[in-house]
Parts: sequence; C-alpha cells; structure tokens
Amino acid sequence: MIGGDVFALLPADGPFAEHAERLMVYGRLVGSWDVEAIWHDRRGGETAARGEWHFAWVLGGRGIQDVLFASGSPPEHHGTTLRCYDAAADVWHVVWMQPSSGEFVRLVGRQVGDRIVQEVVGSDRGRRERWNFIDITADTFLWHDEVSLDDGATWFLEQEMRGTRRPTAAGKRSGSCA
Repeated sequence: MIGGDVFALLPADGPFAEHAERLMVYGRLVGSWDVEAIWHDRRGGETAARGEWHFAWVLGGRGIQDVLFASGSPPEHHGTTLRCYDAAADVWHVVWMQPSSGEFVRLVGRQVGDRIVQEVVGSDRGRRERWNFIDITADTFLWHDEVSLDDGATWFLEQEMRGTRRPTAAGKRSGSCA
C-alpha cells in the first residue's frame, strides 16, 4: 500500500473471535485512562507526574496497542506498547517504545491469578524487571515496575501508576461495550 493510510488498517472493533476470552486479559484495559505516576528511588525519594494512557484493539483484534504520555507532553515524547497474543504458547509478546528517551523494551506477558505479569526479556547480569497490572477493576488499575538486582531474590518498586478510566461523552466508561 504505497502512499495509503496505514493507520486506517490498524484498528479493530474488538477481540478476534477464536481467542476472545484469552484476548480479554488485556482487552479489559481498552479505553482511555488518566494516570498518576510515582517514581521511587532507592534512597526513599519520589517524583510524581500525571498523564494519559489510551488502549485500543488492533490487527484484526489479535492485539492491543496503547499510547502513554505525561500531561502536556508533545507527541514526539509519547510512548507506545504493542501487545499481541500467541495462542500456541498462551503468552503475550509485548514491546514498549519511547524513542525520545531511548527506551525499547521487550517483554512476555501472562495472566497470573488476577494479575497481568510482564517480564522483561533479555535482562543482563542479575538484573530482572517486571511490569505488572494489579488490582484491576472495570474503572481502575495499579501498574508496578519492579526491579531486582539479585536475579529475583529481592524486588524494589521503581515506578507505579494508578489508572482511572475516563468516562465518555455519553457517560459510558471508555472501552465499555455496555
């Protein structure tokens, strides 16, 4: 498709029917969220920011893409994640990119109990990192970035984000089918 609108090819109306139940692991996040983020340093300091996180179905309903950014930041500072379900392995392949900060992270995600656990692939020299969605409800979630420097023996909370679903103009929750 030379010169065509690639963005018109991305969206999907919902999950791919054959794997709809498994696709709802992330599908329940589809919609728009306000986020409050806190970064923790190892000396007890904190930095806070507010932002937005928007999730949508893509690729015929086989994936979820999001855009995450701090309030007021220009588009060149936004980041995006693409999450696609691998039915054969029953895992999600996840790629986060924020070119302005040089962040390019590959993860594998899966449902573990009521959490979504995403483990960074390719960590080096004892450093491990996991990004978890926890306490997920229809209107809220908590996201944690946890780091281990001793190959998983202990973990440090490096960042957390609290998401609150935005209502739509019609009063329904964003991403809601009801």
